[in-house]
Amino acid sequence: MKFMLRLATLMAFCAPFVWAQTWPNQSVKIVVPFTPGTGMDTIARTVAPKLSERLGQPVVVTNVPGASGNIGADQVAKSNPDGYTVLMGANTMLMAAQLYKNVPFDPLKDFSPVSMAAWGTLMLVSNPKSGIRSMKDLVTQAKTRPGSITYGSPGVGTPHHMAMELFKAQTNLFILHVPYRGSAGYTQDLLSGEINVGFLPVHVAQGLVKSGRLLPLAVGSPKRHALAPEVPTVEELGVKGVNVDMWYAFFLPSKAQDSVVQRLNREFVEILKLPEVSGILGKAGLVADSSSPAALNEIVNKDFPRWGQVIRSKGITSE
Repeated sequence: MKFMLRLATLMAFCAPFVWAQTWPNQSVKIVVPFTPGTGMDTIARTVAPKLSERLGQPVVVTNVPGASGNIGADQVAKSNPDGYTVLMGANTMLMAAQLYKNVPFDPLKDFSPVSMAAWGTLMLVSNPKSGIRSMKDLVTQAKTRPGSITYGSPGVGTPHHMAMELFKAQTNLFILHVPYRGSAGYTQDLLSGEINVGFLPVHVAQGLVKSGRLLPLAVGSPKRHALAPEVPTVEELGVKGVNVDMWYAFFLPSKAQDSVVQRLNREFVEILKLPEVSGILGKAGLVADSSSPAALNEIVNKDFPRWGQVIRSKGITSE
């Protein structure tokens, strides 16, 4: 009897070690909580074949869109933490979890950070018809004629929307929000002058700026962007606390084995260094990057309350 008890104890102690040594022994799924063609979908589909080569197992990308990413994120949060289901996440996850009521997961507690994947920058632009040719013009017009300036976004809770709301909060300006259902209508009306200003991904904005259809006001990143080195940052122009860079990252469900988290982290770090990977992401306006799990965890815990404060102070809701 004592022998059996000792054997059971030994097996229980060794099981995690043995399991970790055999991982992976089946296919890995990367869940993208948005539709194909989005930035995070591009990242996942660029990384997946490289990860498959390195793990020696198939890596499948699955799109699970809905509720601004909450449906796909919830699916991963509730999946087996065995390392075979990975979430392609973004800072929008932190926003959406606070925009909707009764979200069935906690973005801070239900995921194990693995690695950063990429960064995306937004540029604040204006239509030439608006007479807004600089940040100073925007602030002056908004203060002298509150509510007369309009800005657009692809929808409530999108990074474009949240970026401008953060800017408004830091400058105490009243600029009217016009939400659209997607980027196409929003961009079209920004180009026609139906709306005055708005944020666009820097690689989209710069092409329209170079053609003279839009005017650049600032980039919402900590430093100037390589695609638009002549455009100052919002902070350079005197507005502090408006770092609205979009980040993308990989997560596992919480309680994932640390050995698997570290293995995946090592693979992602090496993959994101590859010139062919950074080249593909660069064409999509993204800067490939990686991080330790701890560094990603720090970013998540810093960003969550920051966006929550904007959402609550402005009374923003997606419902």
